[in-house]
Amino acid sequence: MSTTEMKITGFGGQGVILTGMLIGKAASIYEDKNAVLIQSFGPEARGGACAAQVIVSDELIMYPYVKIPNILISLSQEAYKKYIHELSPDGILIYEKNLVTPENVPKGIQVYSIPSTAIAEELGRRIVLNIVTLGFFTAVTKLVKPDSMKKAIEATVPKGTIQLNLLAFDRGFKYLETGNQ
Repeated sequence: MSTTEMKITGFGGQGVILTGMLIGKAASIYEDKNAVLIQSFGPEARGGACAAQVIVSDELIMYPYVKIPNILISLSQEAYKKYIHELSPDGILIYEKNLVTPENVPKGIQVYSIPSTAIAEELGRRIVLNIVTLGFFTAVTKLVKPDSMKKAIEATVPKGTIQLNLLAFDRGFKYLETGNQ
């Protein structure tokens, strides 16, 4: 039995909450696991601090808040600085390569970076940077199957954007093999 706790962090407008929702949906609906999502926002709608706490487990989840995240996804420098100290000593850090400069990364942390914004811009829509990151997260963690994540994307994003979002997911997923140092 396993339980994974994570925080997805950034600023409003980056799709942080949607990313957490998709992870939870993929795990709970398409893989029959348990999942919870807690979201928090700064006072600003766009540009303010934003975080999603997600727990995925094979067991019942008795407490919905992340205590010590096994995974931290940081899409902004401010979020990185705020949450890096909470990451489990053997945790996984995934960060947006062009927006975050990791400082004082604790020993034992597995570190992965991806230029999600640049990849999203190559695809023509910066707004899919979260889905690029989601694909990368899926490849790195193997927490849920890629097909489950794609089903969650198809069921959640606006109909006219499904193909773009699936392409963004695939680009992020493949980046682990092709572009991460």
